[in-house]
Amino acid sequence: MASDSERSSSDEEPPLEGYERTEMIGQGAYGVVYKGRKEDTGDIVAIKRIPFADSTPEGGVPCNVIREISLLRELDHPNVVKLFDIKQADPGGLYLVFEFVAHDLKTYMDQFQTSDDISDRVGLPQETVRSFMRQIVAGVGCCHTYRILHRDLKPHNLLISGDGKHVKLADFGLARLSAIPNGPYTFEVVTLWYRAPELLLGANRYSTAVDVWSVGCIFAEMATGMPLFPGRSDIDQIFKIFQRKGTPTGDMWPAVTRLPHYNAEFPQWRERPLTDQVPMSALGSNNAADLLTKLLVYDPDRRIACKTALQHPYFFE
Repeated sequence: MASDSERSSSDEEPPLEGYERTEMIGQGAYGVVYKGRKEDTGDIVAIKRIPFADSTPEGGVPCNVIREISLLRELDHPNVVKLFDIKQADPGGLYLVFEFVAHDLKTYMDQFQTSDDISDRVGLPQETVRSFMRQIVAGVGCCHTYRILHRDLKPHNLLISGDGKHVKLADFGLARLSAIPNGPYTFEVVTLWYRAPELLLGANRYSTAVDVWSVGCIFAEMATGMPLFPGRSDIDQIFKIFQRKGTPTGDMWPAVTRLPHYNAEFPQWRERPLTDQVPMSALGSNNAADLLTKLLVYDPDRRIACKTALQHPYFFE
């Protein structure tokens, strides 16, 4: 049920032709999201508002919004959220109308917790993890086929259907097309816990492999209920990765020493198997452990691609 503040916030919005907003369901860096209804069909939709004036000094459409619209127009895949409509209200900015999906992965995982104690957190059932992983890899792989880097994959940006069976990628506000050659791009993308080591070390030329690393982090979190690398700052994040995976060397990642933020004086932690951090009891099989290891390879050139990952034995057990 919507709170009074949620209702008043949607009541203050200008009318949107063909749609009725019912309640606010989310708010992020790139706009407010309302639950709504399409008036002629009664279909439930999600309506994302991006205010122009707040986003750019000139009051124009922010470039990340133009990017999100153009990228979503390209994508038609069961594991990518569908953009139904684009509306402009005056005043009030731009509205993107999406299919409504009941949960995000973070809130869905929280439903499985029986205690507020973080040490008691549990992962999703193994068959659910396998199904969600297949769909996430398929959706990300579709993006990569179109040379689209999502660049902000995390549980909050993965939507789960009401029946708990279907996963859809959402929030393409940081996405961009990968040019050839790739870059230079900003390295300050991807929420910290899911950020690939090449980004943490300042790479401004990177590939679809940054999304693959995020998928690996999400895989581990679905299996255990706990974030794999919960850093508090950039340096804490990179050290958490080094502590769990070992400090990378030129042998395992030839380009690492040339990255802007690499430091030869980094502490030297020894390499350890990921199953020290994500136990086999949570993963369920050697194949699951093997896929997780391949998703989280340090060298982005050696990190498994989504197309290859979909053929991994883990998905055929």
